[in-house]
Amino acid sequence: MEERLIDYQNVADYFIALSNVTGNLISNPKFQKLMYYAQAWHLALFDHRLFDGAFEAWAHGPVLPSLYHEYEKFSWKPVEREDLTELSIHYLESTLGERVTEFLSEIVEEYFGLTTYELERLTHKEDPWRRARQGLNADEPCNRIIQDEWMAEFYKKFTVQEV
Repeated sequence: MEERLIDYQNVADYFIALSNVTGNLISNPKFQKLMYYAQAWHLALFDHRLFDGAFEAWAHGPVLPSLYHEYEKFSWKPVEREDLTELSIHYLESTLGERVTEFLSEIVEEYFGLTTYELERLTHKEDPWRRARQGLNADEPCNRIIQDEWMAEFYKKFTVQEV
């Protein structure tokens, strides 16, 4: 059975709405890492992508370029979207569906409370980002793709496999 991909904008809106409602404001760089972890863990747990788009191994961590450019005006400041409220969360949860909402809740529980810097340090220690940046200096620009297979393989090691 072919799994349908979620529109990455819905996942992004969910994280921003949650940020607005909880007051745990997120910058574009933090936002990128939350999206990355959602995609990576989805690949590891369900063997398919959550949403379309390829992450690149930028100097400060994984980035989904199209989404980054959409919010780059915020730079390292909190992403502000007054249109995303608690009501938006309920709408997005119904749009995303129960399984995806439960999955994203786990991502939020694990990563949402971390700072941008903590998330950057995490991704920099992990194989997928390191593999894509192999041979580059730490601050060297890069648009190499972090392969889905690398993410699935790496994060799958941390899952409980059913027998």
